[in-house]
Amino acid sequence: MNTFSTTTILTALLTLSACKVSQPEASETAPVGPPVLTEQDQQAAMSGKVSFKKHVAPVLQSRCLPCHNGKTMPNLFSMTSRTAAFQAGALGPRIVPGSPDKSLLFLNPSGTHKAIKVMPPVGNRLTDEDLAILRRWITQGAEWPAGSSGRLSPPE
Repeated sequence: MNTFSTTTILTALLTLSACKVSQPEASETAPVGPPVLTEQDQQAAMSGKVSFKKHVAPVLQSRCLPCHNGKTMPNLFSMTSRTAAFQAGALGPRIVPGSPDKSLLFLNPSGTHKAIKVMPPVGNRLTDEDLAILRRWITQGAEWPAGSSGRLSPPE
């Protein structure tokens, strides 16, 4: 069972409170970023099985890993591996296979989480297509390879 220190919890709450905004325009986040995937890859993901490596990993690496890499915010959610990404968090389950509406990985960037208005708090937001791919991937079971084949690194 995980125990969190008071410092860890306070750091998490302060960081997350900085993400709250009353209006999306008040955020440093751009309204919508450029697409991460090509139109062809988007169409393939939306018409068949979503591939973690080809469709999901590029979105996570581009939009999520600049902060959620285990180093930038060491006491918060890391998305560098399957093990880290599937751990339960203080605000709820991060990824619930089959249930995007219960998964923080979908709720936070879509702006539909009740406590967090939008992710990422800075930088480009995910496009509607990127969000649809994440939703579809989670609905299909959120298959994420274990070990080195599922390890992600932030963009350089």
